[in-house]
Amino acid sequence: MAASSSFLSLFLLLVLFHGSFAQFMFGGQAPWQSLRAPAGLRGCQFSRLEALNPSQRVRSEAGITEYYEMNNDMLQCAGVMVRRFVIEPRGLLLPRYHSSPSLLYIVQGRGFTGTIFPGCPETFQSFQQQFEQSEQFMEESMSGSQQMPGDEHQKVHCFRQGDIVAMPAGVTHWWYNDGDMPVVAVQVLDMSNTANQLGPMQWPDFFLAGRHQSAQQMFGMRQGSFGMGQQMSNNILNGFDTQMLAEALGVNMEMARRLQSQNDPRGEIVHVRRGLQMLRPTRSGQEMQQQQQQYEGMSMPMQQQQYEGMGMPMQQQQTQNEEEDMEMQKNTTSNGLDEMFCTMKMRTNIDNPARADIYHQQIGRIARVNSQKLPILNLVQMSATRVVLQRNAMITPYWNMNFHSVMYVTGGRGRVQVVNHLGQTVFDGELTRGQIMMIPQNFAVLKRAYSEGFQWISFNTNHNAMTSNMAGKNSMFRSMPMQVLMNSYRLTMEQARMLKYSRMHEMTLFSPRSQMMRSAE
Repeated sequence: MAASSSFLSLFLLLVLFHGSFAQFMFGGQAPWQSLRAPAGLRGCQFSRLEALNPSQRVRSEAGITEYYEMNNDMLQCAGVMVRRFVIEPRGLLLPRYHSSPSLLYIVQGRGFTGTIFPGCPETFQSFQQQFEQSEQFMEESMSGSQQMPGDEHQKVHCFRQGDIVAMPAGVTHWWYNDGDMPVVAVQVLDMSNTANQLGPMQWPDFFLAGRHQSAQQMFGMRQGSFGMGQQMSNNILNGFDTQMLAEALGVNMEMARRLQSQNDPRGEIVHVRRGLQMLRPTRSGQEMQQQQQQYEGMSMPMQQQQYEGMGMPMQQQQTQNEEEDMEMQKNTTSNGLDEMFCTMKMRTNIDNPARADIYHQQIGRIARVNSQKLPILNLVQMSATRVVLQRNAMITPYWNMNFHSVMYVTGGRGRVQVVNHLGQTVFDGELTRGQIMMIPQNFAVLKRAYSEGFQWISFNTNHNAMTSNMAGKNSMFRSMPMQVLMNSYRLTMEQARMLKYSRMHEMTLFSPRSQMMRSAE
């Protein structure tokens, strides 16, 4: 009887652990579902879409924060907030946390970021420091005195151009530019994610240091530029009683007042005069050279190959990268949930051509990052898609099956058309570098590059975003029986065959066709 009871207890424990593990690894939901509040129930119609430029600029000591209209109906209906950071060399974006999960894309530059997960150990400590501390501990034990230990901290992550960085809700983070050019980063916060229990209209930032622009003024949406010290709000430490704060932190009153930053006019991005001196990863000269080559658009031996794919490796380099990623994921999931959080991979580079999911040398490439490639996206419930179109190339007409997307143009120029459920065109216009556009779920989309090409990054509100293509391989028309096409569109057999197979050798990315290819009515 005792043995059967023990077996039952063990079985229940395994079931509970398996459920928790599945909840993290797969989100505890079907791939087409998303843990988001239905923002559209507020009466959103998406009757007119528009391309947006930054509407407000907030200046700090060492950078600028640009906001895309937070009161815009399009963004509010999608439940997202979009902003762009420009961090100057030796600039530090002060520590904070958000009430909403977010994805951040590095448009330009390089640097370091720190993320603080509660309960994770401070693993960054030099050998010299450990040796000095052990000697110091022996001396203090002999003398009976006690001094402060040296510095140790949680892991510091390096980032570079093309990185997608995931940021779960409530996790403390900071960013630092250690390069010689400004860091430009675009951040999309999913305000309608159920992780945000404060509501989509609540200001998402909780600052742990410094002072920042007033949330009331930002939501007021008066277009313009704001400087340092103008209607500034304080960090969260300022709200505590100074004496109680000093006692809780074990510091004197003067230091407690300094932590509250009551007279700090520098803003949310501050200049570090001598640079951050801390233990951090180092970059080799070869890595920095590779980063520069990627920045200039060089793809090296891969340019000799042509790929239109089904997720198969383009070459041995990509296979090796995928194997390394799988090995890293395996290592992070082998020692239990606690260690998986602490050693979790926070970022991946979506600009690396060798990791493209679909590639054609003359047409362009598409790379996707979802929770299968970057497991932390199960927490964030977001994903990203990087698209590069060459001169006059097109992307197949498609619709987003299970997500809204925010499209940020990183280069070039292109034409975008969006059609709603009534067959009405809700957008038909040109997008250029720096502009964003929100594309609603299930709205049909068609995009084409102009002569200078067209590149963008899409932030998706589902960790396993799925699209449905209309033409080309694995598409709606290609997969539909010919008789259904004939009767649906009143086509002849030959016309139906042309519709199914006119792009028979192309998948998602389409080469430009000459004007003579237009058929007569």
